[in-house]
Amino acid sequence: MMLLPWDKLPEYMRNEKVKPYYDSLSKKKNSLALKRFFDVFTSIILLCLLSPVFIILAVWIKSDSKGPVIFKQYRVTSYGRKFKIYKFRTMVTDAEKLGSQVTSDNDARVTRVGKKIRSCRLDELPQLFNIIKGDMSFVGTRPEVPRYVKQYTPEMYATLLLPAGVTSKASICFKDEDTMLKNTSNVDETYVKEVLPEKMKYNLEEIRQYKFINDILTMIKTVIKVF
Repeated sequence: MMLLPWDKLPEYMRNEKVKPYYDSLSKKKNSLALKRFFDVFTSIILLCLLSPVFIILAVWIKSDSKGPVIFKQYRVTSYGRKFKIYKFRTMVTDAEKLGSQVTSDNDARVTRVGKKIRSCRLDELPQLFNIIKGDMSFVGTRPEVPRYVKQYTPEMYATLLLPAGVTSKASICFKDEDTMLKNTSNVDETYVKEVLPEKMKYNLEEIRQYKFINDILTMIKTVIKVF
């Protein structure tokens, strides 16, 4: 996992707000290399161990509602690159055409089985393939859809210096994000103006003080939080 040279970053990322974060990460190349090795090695092991779980979930989802087992959606990762994120489908087919791109509590688009899978974050398991491909990491800023990335402040672009993550400190603190958006009349607006800025405070702090050991601790805390 290597940082691009500063002059190779997208122009919108080469600003004075991002530079301090870039300079900090550029001093931690060994930690970033270890992070990538850990991501690939652990993902391969988990895929082998969890293959029966993948099969069970696939059959459960297919028996509950019509549509594909895997949900794919364009998200944004390092350097603003778009990629297709993989998840087990937890909503009705074409759910994005029926509402917001974020999910609120008691969202009618979530299927019966989907609600149970989401409660313990099993829908995220297919992202192991995203990690192996290099689109994601175990720990990092959760990938947003392009329309929300366009709302980023200059400083928020610093989160695009590293691959998007399956979990993060912000994910743990905002585990009940669906509930926070439950009683709002405009989910998208509330998310962009209230939820996203608060999550970014955690994400930016994690980059500013990046250490590989913090990734391990975040993963442990995520497992504890889920259970």
